[in-house]
Amino acid sequence: MTRNAESGVAKSQGTPPEDAGSEAAVTHGMNVVARSQGQLVRRRFFRHKGALAGMVLFFLVVILAVTSIGAGPIPGWWDKDPSTTGSVVGEGRPTLSVVPGFLGGGGVSLGEHPFGQDNVGRDYFALTMRGAQVSLLIAVIVGLVATLVGTVIGALAGYLRGWVEAALMRVTDVVIAVPTLLLAGLIGVIVAGKGVLLFAVFLGLCMWTQIARLVRGEVLSLREKEYVEAARSVGTSAGRIIFKHILPNTVGIIIVSATLTIAGAVLTESALSFLNLGVRPPDTSLGRLITDYRTALSVRPWLFYWPGAFIIAIALSVNFIGDGLRDAFDPRQTRVRD
Repeated sequence: MTRNAESGVAKSQGTPPEDAGSEAAVTHGMNVVARSQGQLVRRRFFRHKGALAGMVLFFLVVILAVTSIGAGPIPGWWDKDPSTTGSVVGEGRPTLSVVPGFLGGGGVSLGEHPFGQDNVGRDYFALTMRGAQVSLLIAVIVGLVATLVGTVIGALAGYLRGWVEAALMRVTDVVIAVPTLLLAGLIGVIVAGKGVLLFAVFLGLCMWTQIARLVRGEVLSLREKEYVEAARSVGTSAGRIIFKHILPNTVGIIIVSATLTIAGAVLTESALSFLNLGVRPPDTSLGRLITDYRTALSVRPWLFYWPGAFIIAIALSVNFIGDGLRDAFDPRQTRVRD
């Protein structure tokens, strides 16, 4: 066969797909770079403007709440104690100023009581920071408990099938049928006065159902994969297959669900505390502060606004982070253009 004939045969056979893709990318001025799944997730997340804004806002709230009045071994830079009473200065109005002097304001300063004082002279900035600490602690514990319970139940139901799946899913359906706020309120009455940690654990036991259903659906799909069949054929135990081969491939959906559960826990705790079914004195939380000072809305509205603003900030920031994680873990996005 002549050189021209060989060239003609090569042209008639076409270019291999991978070469064609590379040539197309070069033709259009693009360079498609192969990346690991972790690199793709990080790249997509840090390109999500809402997620970045939410992450910055969330960490600002956490840092402010933890460092201002201190927490455990961490010393605080604010010199007021949330439980110390005193004389009410200037009707307890906030002394926080954010308007610069050249604009006719008092300059940027915290003042003596930046968030004001309550009716017995307690510093409301310190009280709000204490409430934010407790609300964040409850939300994290609820997220951990709900994620752990939901993941285990969903994985067992999805992999074992049969009567195990039927029993676990019926329990899930029963819990779903009862409104979360009603069920959590009943638990709040039962554990009233027994501490914030116990309340948070039981609240987490009310919020695992969505995670369980999502994990079950993912496991149902993964259990039919070739690597799972291969592990099963060599006698690997069900527990090892679930926790070593299947669950690592559901990390994305678990992380996203846990994040959104934390956001829901902040709002649920606030609602329960507002109804006097959540955190009880002497403990406090953002929702508890709104309950304690709701009658002062007409005379001292700042006692209502500050904890409400922190509740909104925490819930929105965590939701934005969850949206960013959901987009980052989207398996349909497999390439990133440089």
